[in-house]
Amino acid sequence: PTLAAAGLIFGPRALLLTAVTVASAAAFEYLWCRLRGWPNSVHDWSAVVTGLLLAFNLPPTLPLWMAAAGAFVSIVIVKELFGGIGRNFANPAIVGRMVLAVSFPGPMTRYAFPATLSGADALTSATPLAAAQNGAQLPWMDLLLGTHGGVLGETCALTLLLGGLFLIVRGIIRPTIPAVYLATVAVISLLAGRDPVAQLLSGGLLLGAFFMATDYTTSPYTTKGQLIYGLGLGIITCGIRFWGNLAEGVSYAILIMNLLVPYLNQLTRTRPLGTGGGRK
Repeated sequence: PTLAAAGLIFGPRALLLTAVTVASAAAFEYLWCRLRGWPNSVHDWSAVVTGLLLAFNLPPTLPLWMAAAGAFVSIVIVKELFGGIGRNFANPAIVGRMVLAVSFPGPMTRYAFPATLSGADALTSATPLAAAQNGAQLPWMDLLLGTHGGVLGETCALTLLLGGLFLIVRGIIRPTIPAVYLATVAVISLLAGRDPVAQLLSGGLLLGAFFMATDYTTSPYTTKGQLIYGLGLGIITCGIRFWGNLAEGVSYAILIMNLLVPYLNQLTRTRPLGTGGGRK
């Protein structure tokens, strides 16, 4: 649904950019497997998912060769060099996006601005979070339907919610991490005097909560670990949004918490029945 919305909001360029990231991710994984003499793993579709998520983190105006470079970082550097699927230390698409943001800050912040439903001038000259930092009121309907500037996957909140609920209903992801993450952001927003609904619908929060923070490899497998993980995501995101120099903090929050996942798993795992006696 989010890909279809991106095509409607930003035009065919959004679909072309997505096709490039998906094709590049699959091609890099295939070539790496051939180079290493490993079995071809493209058929598990994980590279396609990574390419799609990477596209959702990019503005539609980004040059196509930069998008392909981001796919190389995501697949080869973050995923394959660490042993392939299930062994990466962080979400590949998140790292690919951050490398592009540091390497090409101009193109990565050159957003397209579709016409807003409310006619709000604030959303035609800045992303919603940037406008909020300047004290602008963010129209909920524009945020919900995605008629504002930004990257492909952070505009239409409605389709992100539909996609996230679909994953939960199908049992593909558990609701613990998204629920705790979103609830933490809402509570901190209230305490900080910000509009919690606008904060939930803005930026990459819904994309990160449902589709990236729930990555099997880089999220805790225990319920207690997931609760702490979601809480940490919300605290870091709000800290960067409200008191940092950046308008958005979702990517950094996910990367930081990804690095803590092994410790969360270790500290919160359940002891097998009949163990846990006196220390030797």
